[in-house]
Amino acid sequence: MELQATRYDIDDAGVATVWLHRPERANAYTPRMALEYRWIFSQLEANPAVRVAIVTGSGSAFSVGADSSGLEANVERGHYETTLPPDIPRPGHGMDAQFDHDLVWMWGLRFPVIAAVNGACAGVSLVLACFCDMRFGAAEAKLTTAAPKLGLPAELGLSWVLPRLVGLTAAADLLMSGRTITCAEAPPGLFTAVHPRAELMEKVQAYARWMATAVGPEAVAQTKRQLYADQLRFAVGDSVEESKHLIDAAMGSKEFAEGVAAFVERRPPRF
Repeated sequence: MELQATRYDIDDAGVATVWLHRPERANAYTPRMALEYRWIFSQLEANPAVRVAIVTGSGSAFSVGADSSGLEANVERGHYETTLPPDIPRPGHGMDAQFDHDLVWMWGLRFPVIAAVNGACAGVSLVLACFCDMRFGAAEAKLTTAAPKLGLPAELGLSWVLPRLVGLTAAADLLMSGRTITCAEAPPGLFTAVHPRAELMEKVQAYARWMATAVGPEAVAQTKRQLYADQLRFAVGDSVEESKHLIDAAMGSKEFAEGVAAFVERRPPRF
């Protein structure tokens, strides 16, 4: 696929970096960007060397949300309409039908996805960041749900995921007011860490490279699956019993043997 609104790279540690790449429009989100984003992750998912992915924005913004031209087109139509083709790439699909929807598919990927919110992040782009596994933010970067200021309700599952990240009261504030805050002002739970903008990517890349080399990739894949599957369970006992089954299976793996050997020998593991 010819990439027009995104780009990506994979380093020697297996860390992929994906850029929302329309800097002349502050990386405003379009159907083309959504299609390319899916295609990139289908490539990363098929590449066994990829251990971690970072998502960020080109230039000074993460993404200011939906492109204004798309919003105007929806006003003219009088209803929401996606322009994605029917045969779109479907990375992350198959773990659970609930995770086969827009942006939630990131939860079905085998590797962690880290959002590096380097600048303005609004609307659908904030939703994208919230469906990443972790988020790091530039302290001065501005955030807003945007939707209520456009006369819209919460979009694309943000009313489901945001309370689980920051709690019901803080989510109600951000979702209903649409007010703008900085990453430094964000409620606890939204970000793993917040750094000065000049230090953000260095910090995120160091974290990602550590995760790509210091922990077992199969263990991470299983833990990610447990983490999100448990969001749909009603009984904590189900989680306990499944974890016992998974640990029993993992203890027969080469990855576990290497992890224990490295621990005993006081050396970095070679996963």
